[in-house]
Amino acid sequence: MSPTTTAIMGMIFLFLLMALRMPVSFAMILAGFMGNAYMISTDAAIYMLATNVWGQLSSYGLSVIPLFVFMGQLAYHSGITERLYNAAYKWVGRLPGGLASTTILSSAGFAAICGSNSATSATMGTIALPEMERYGYDPALSTGSVAIGGTLGVVIPPSVVLIIIAVQTEQSIAQLFMACIVPGFFLTALFLATVFLLCIRNPGLGPKGPMADMKEKLISLTGVAEAMILFLLVIGGLYAGWFTPTEAGAAGSFGALLIGLVRRKLSKQEFVKAVAETIRISAMVVLLITGAVIFGKFLTVTRLPFELADWAASLNVPREAILLVVLLIYLVGGCLVDALGFLVVTIPIFFPLAQALGFHPVWFTVVITLVTTMGAVTPPVGVNVYIVSGLAPNVPIGTIFRGVSIFLVAYVICLALLMIFPGMALLLPKALL
Repeated sequence: MSPTTTAIMGMIFLFLLMALRMPVSFAMILAGFMGNAYMISTDAAIYMLATNVWGQLSSYGLSVIPLFVFMGQLAYHSGITERLYNAAYKWVGRLPGGLASTTILSSAGFAAICGSNSATSATMGTIALPEMERYGYDPALSTGSVAIGGTLGVVIPPSVVLIIIAVQTEQSIAQLFMACIVPGFFLTALFLATVFLLCIRNPGLGPKGPMADMKEKLISLTGVAEAMILFLLVIGGLYAGWFTPTEAGAAGSFGALLIGLVRRKLSKQEFVKAVAETIRISAMVVLLITGAVIFGKFLTVTRLPFELADWAASLNVPREAILLVVLLIYLVGGCLVDALGFLVVTIPIFFPLAQALGFHPVWFTVVITLVTTMGAVTPPVGVNVYIVSGLAPNVPIGTIFRGVSIFLVAYVICLALLMIFPGMALLLPKALL
């Protein structure tokens, strides 16, 4: 077979393994190993497997992942999340759809110290769903707001997905974090506007909550202050050049630990749980990156990414048309398989293509992150939706998907504005240089 045919067969084999429910990381390792063995030799494939696994597991750059995950876990087990929700509820709970808005706002706050969409959905769902049920919220709106709010865990930095892309494409983690700040908070504003407009039109969807006086509102801000301190410590330290990304993760983890100890909310048992979850999540992410590197080397040997880039660059069509096709592939792929897994599989193919077409790598990363994130809430494989379904077993899965679909318009608007005004993503990274 020709190298191009071999690459296509390798990708078909990979997606077949994923369809058979093999973990994405193992599927990429197996498909990449077999592809390298066919293209080069078995001995070379074994050597590449050994060196890449050791290289990833011993990489200093990847130490940033467990540190940011640990910060999020400590924040959750220290009760920061619950205090964030309480503060948001005091300030916006009285508005139409106030509890749904509270859920989205507190999801954005937790995302700023967590970095995971599934963790954000699970955490906020545990707190918010019983409250919205108690106040008679429409099930589609309540579950939809939890699931869509969870997607902010990927968009708002620090984001584990952005770290993975940075490692794969050899970009600056700090620049990618900065690039997602404006789009992330703009997307949050669009979600809030969606809730407000829905509940103005039909107040029965999200009844108003009780009024809080100014004293209660001001007292509640202590919960916001904790999350804001952590966010400014991490992102502000990166922006000012005080920390490397790894040091920022360490500083954030220490800050979250200190808050938990000072408030006496972090027991020994909760600390052990935070450590155990950090180990589990970090091992999954590092294995995912290892598989992506091995499969990416196989694609590099076949030269498929470069041939695809050369072919696209030679087409007599606007580069924006090619970009729309790529984004459609990401959207459909994120709907059919695990969104994060699809992202790491396709980065070696489409990132060289984007560079050949002249798109800014940071801007392209932000755009595909947003598109892939939509896969976390779109059928049939919407991981956030299934997490929320587990927390609200009395709500049909179709109802949750219907509730989420209302918010997808916000994603489309945000993506359209990013394409019209690339400065939304590039302004802060350029200031960092």
